[in-house]
Amino acid sequence: MKKNMGGADRILRILVAILFSVLFITGVVEGTLGYILLAVGAVFLLTSFVSFCPLYTIFGINTCKVKN
Repeated sequence: MKKNMGGADRILRILVAILFSVLFITGVVEGTLGYILLAVGAVFLLTSFVSFCPLYTIFGINTCKVKN
């Protein structure tokens, strides 16, 4: 897997994952929607830590800075 996520993209995904977790833990979002948000947050965290997003590959997006 070649990295295709830049630093800003990774930080944004981590912040969104934390937000989803806080919303679920505090009870703002409950039930099925809460579990879906937790799953999406987990995917965001995983893709942030490995700096690779499979959807970016499909759509040809690359936010990672290229070293010259």
